[in-house]
Amino acid sequence: MTTTTDTTDTTDARTPPTPGLTPGLLLDQLTTHWDQQLRPRLEGLTDDEYFWEPVPGAWSVRPRGTSLAPVQGGVGDHTVDFAFPEPDPAPVTTIAWRLAHVVVGVLAARNAAHAGGPPASYESWEYAGTAADALAQLDAELDRWTTHVSRLDAEQLAAPCGPSEGPWADEPFAALVLHINREVVHHGAEICLLRDLHAASHPGTTGVR
Repeated sequence: MTTTTDTTDTTDARTPPTPGLTPGLLLDQLTTHWDQQLRPRLEGLTDDEYFWEPVPGAWSVRPRGTSLAPVQGGVGDHTVDFAFPEPDPAPVTTIAWRLAHVVVGVLAARNAAHAGGPPASYESWEYAGTAADALAQLDAELDRWTTHVSRLDAEQLAAPCGPSEGPWADEPFAALVLHINREVVHHGAEICLLRDLHAASHPGTTGVR
């Protein structure tokens, strides 16, 4: 008996092909969360919430000369609390500190290295002394980053990040984009939780749930 090999393609024609890696695909994770969830939850952030210390000894952004942290970064009227190496466990941080981290360490430093932004570091940043100013910084840095990423092509997304990313210099730029997505979502959720905790511990304030 003669046997034959069945070469029929059994792929379900209704299954769409795997999409290629594009800036839109990478950014959708961040921009959808930002537009629909995170940014609306930051509206109305007050200075009381911004500086609120949920536990004694929390790291924060403080008027220059008032910090007791081992390191105080910043060039303006306010500094951010730091220590090198970071303590283990790391201190609890305020909304002000977390916004500073996202604005400077997550976004502005990457914008400086990759998106044509001005030089930015924890030591050289002018930290916001009000919640409104901090949110304005956040909006500006996120807009610069997402605008830059949206203009990249497949070759640029596959190219190495470069020396500004230290030990991750050889990772593809797409990996950095995904890392930024995770950082904004992660720290944004922490900030929203701190707003909830502030509202729960300060009767009479308006909650943000």
